[in-house]
Parts: sequence; structure tokens; C-alpha cells
Amino acid sequence: MADEIKIDLHDVFNDSGKIDRALDEAFERAERTRARCLQIVHGKGSGQLKKRVQRFVQEPRVRAVTRSVDNDSKNWGRLFIYFRWPERR
Repeated sequence: MADEIKIDLHDVFNDSGKIDRALDEAFERAERTRARCLQIVHGKGSGQLKKRVQRFVQEPRVRAVTRSVDNDSKNWGRLFIYFRWPERR
């Protein structure tokens, strides 16, 4: 089990397709490794990237395994998704 996966979206902030792929790949990696947490750095900018990340967090496949979502109290340009994975059979 991985403890935490971190992605930084600064490099892809202006490409919708790359943003979606980066989020999908990070979630799939978290799912595969059963990571405890996914840290997403979206930056402080205009807020458009943050809104996109918020939509990702609300996707049914993500919500189904999310225990909580926390914003970093010291850096509002990043958030943490904490997972609760179902038991494997």
C-alpha cells in the first residue's frame, strides 16, 4: 500500500486534456496501490484549475472511495483526498 501520491498540475494548467489525464492517471495509481492519500497541487492562480480539481473530486468513482477531502491550511493551492478502499476478496 502506498502512503501518498502527489501530482502537481502546474505543468499542464492550460491543457484540458492533459489535466484530465493527469488526474485520471493519479487516481488509477492510487486505486492500484491502495494509497492512503492523493495530494493534488493545483496552484493559487485564477481558480480555474482548482474548480476543475473540485469537479474531479465530485466524480462518482472518486466519491465512492473518498473518506475526506482537506485543503492545506498553510497552502490553499493544494488539497488532499483521503481514501477508504473496500476490502479485497
